[in-house]
Amino acid sequence: MDSKIEKLKKLTDKLISLEVIRKNNIEKLKKIYNDLKIDEKVKNFDEIFLFKAMNLSGISLNENEFAKIQEGKYVQIIGIKKEDKKLKNINLRYFGRAEKIEKEQLEKIVEFVIRWRLEKSFLQVEHYKNFLKKLEEKNV
Repeated sequence: MDSKIEKLKKLTDKLISLEVIRKNNIEKLKKIYNDLKIDEKVKNFDEIFLFKAMNLSGISLNENEFAKIQEGKYVQIIGIKKEDKKLKNINLRYFGRAEKIEKEQLEKIVEFVIRWRLEKSFLQVEHYKNFLKKLEEKNV
C-alpha cells in the first residue's frame, strides 16, 4: 500500500513541477516578447503560438555552437506559418548584423526562441492528450 502512495506522490510532485516550470516560462516569455518589441509585429501575445516553428538567423542554436553569433550574418527572429499548404517565413524582429549585437540582447533573443519552443511543446502535449481523451470516449 505504501508503495502505491509513494508512486502517486512522486507523480503528483512531477506534475506540479511541470506546471511551475510552465507558468514561470510563460511569465518570462511575455516579458521578453515585450522587451524585444515583438509585440510590434504580433500584437496579441497568444498569437505567437499560431506559428508552426520559430527560428533564428545569425545566431546558432546547434548544441555545439549554442548562442554563438555567425559573423557576417544578420540576426532575425523568424516565425514559420503554414499558409495555403506552404510554409511561409515571417520576420518577427530584425536586429542588425550579428557581430554588433550586445551580449544582453543576444541572450534575450536566444532565450525568447527557446522559451517559445518549450511552451509550444507543452501545447503539443495538451493537443495529443485531447486526442487520447476523444479516443477513450469513443471506446475505439
